[in-house]
Amino acid sequence: MSLRKKASKKAARNAEIVIPDKLYFRIGEVASLCRLPAYVLRFWETEFPQLKPVKSSTGQRMYRKRDVESVVRIKKLLYEDGFTIAGARVQLRGESKPDRSQSTLPFPVNASVSVAHLRNELQQILHILSARH
Repeated sequence: MSLRKKASKKAARNAEIVIPDKLYFRIGEVASLCRLPAYVLRFWETEFPQLKPVKSSTGQRMYRKRDVESVVRIKKLLYEDGFTIAGARVQLRGESKPDRSQSTLPFPVNASVSVAHLRNELQQILHILSARH
């Protein structure tokens, strides 16, 4: 095989994967999109906790868009970046950890006043609804 053919094959294999805007994908669709055999996807499910497709009532694996994105990321780590499976697992775990420097949600300091106000509003709504019957 000529050097030019090898280069074009590699470029085709590494081409950007476009994920259609769908809720669920069957394993065959994901395998086709990502240019991977289905058995590789099934194996990766056992190796990467991030990859957990739901199963339909018939037992068919149904991948969500985020699962397909995970497959694309795993493929890049393993095939392009040269990670081992264990190394890719550690890398993904590190990427998914929340940022510790991020502050907590901005809840009001005096939350009990807000809860009391909310309770009062709900009781008024309940009174209005019960008066209609």
